[in-house]
Amino acid sequence: MSNNLLKGKRHIHMIGIGGSGMFPLAQILHEKGYLLSGSDCNESDIVKMVRKLDIPIVMEQRAENINGADLVVYSAAISKENPELAAAEQSGIPTVERKVLLGELTRQYSDCICVSGTHGKTTTTSMLAQILMDAGADPSAVIGGKLKSTGNYGCVGHSQIMACEACEFVDTFLQLSPAVAVVLNIDRDHLDYFHTMERLKASFEAFCKKASRLVLYNGDDPNTVEVVSRLKGKPLASFGFSDANDYYPSDIKHLSGLHSHFSLMYRGKQLAELDCFVPGTHNILNSVAACACALSVGIEPEQLAKGLRNFRGTGRRFEWIGEKNGITIVDDYAHHPTEIAAVLNAAKELPFQTVWALHQPFTFSRTKLLLPEFAKALSLADEVVLTDIMAGREKNTSGVSANDLANIIPNCHLCPSQREAADYILEHAKPGDLVITLGCGDIYKAAKMIVFGDYQ
Repeated sequence: MSNNLLKGKRHIHMIGIGGSGMFPLAQILHEKGYLLSGSDCNESDIVKMVRKLDIPIVMEQRAENINGADLVVYSAAISKENPELAAAEQSGIPTVERKVLLGELTRQYSDCICVSGTHGKTTTTSMLAQILMDAGADPSAVIGGKLKSTGNYGCVGHSQIMACEACEFVDTFLQLSPAVAVVLNIDRDHLDYFHTMERLKASFEAFCKKASRLVLYNGDDPNTVEVVSRLKGKPLASFGFSDANDYYPSDIKHLSGLHSHFSLMYRGKQLAELDCFVPGTHNILNSVAACACALSVGIEPEQLAKGLRNFRGTGRRFEWIGEKNGITIVDDYAHHPTEIAAVLNAAKELPFQTVWALHQPFTFSRTKLLLPEFAKALSLADEVVLTDIMAGREKNTSGVSANDLANIIPNCHLCPSQREAADYILEHAKPGDLVITLGCGDIYKAAKMIVFGDYQ
């Protein structure tokens, strides 16, 4: 990190330390010896992990929490009226948004791979981190989900290689300094911030221009291809299912619901025979992207297979929670229609009787904008249960409700609270059924209520 930002700093306070974007930075800073403190508003699995690192955390945001801090870090979701942020600014304590700190971190690695895209960032970055670790590359990583093999959202290595999830929301990824910029796809999302698809595409274009060595992109995605076509003088490499791409899979075999086998190809030449143990055709494409990233920083083709074989998913990405009364319960972070459709299509390929989707819509603007698309995607499930919309950072200025969505989905039942939703599932699901909790809020708590009786 630059000397300017952290020079002379010892005690760093993190507002919203329990967020999936904040916690990996906390892990890295903690490993580097900084004294950390934090605050949050909601109990969560990440908050439990913060406590296990012996980082003091207060579950109420108030001005006195920043006492003694040399620097205060906050996420984009924190308002200017937040009492801790306001107190820091009034007392002259330097404040910095999380994305700026992350950007400083990326500049410390000559081989920083930044993985962007509307869908698949966390899984692909996690796959890449696993491949790099198992190849002995000793990487650092910042991931927006928990890598199952390590139980962490990031890692601190000692090489010049870094795998970093690059989120487009509020232009976070424009703070980063990638050697390799990756674009998995560009879809309609975060339009509460970007307003138009053209502005969204323009941000992805600006991100790609920041790559110092390579832009690796999905050659099958029209929006991505459009953006990349605007770049001048940047080395490019494409991936996709089509053999018109530089990297693509061949001879795909679905050996079971969770196991696929394929050949990784590069311009007609076979590089490796690979096995993928996470469900869904979309994860084969994520595997190809992760392997192409690893190859771009010097990993040999024969080193790819071990890491991909050992990858068993990321927290909140088709994550097995448990079984109850013969019902299998998994949890997934999917919160956009494209992601929900991919998850439910993968679920329908598995040998279950009935597939239940238990979805918590996130933000009023996204729900209103994509209402027909959400209905179409959720209708892929045999049975749908909806909770109330989680507001997130918004106020409901449009008057949209979960009932508007429930009314246009067949076999849909509205349960306002997670407890009601869990109880409804327990009453109506049967042995042999699969229940998937879907959403980027805290709907995973309902999954745990079903399995364990309460959130733990």
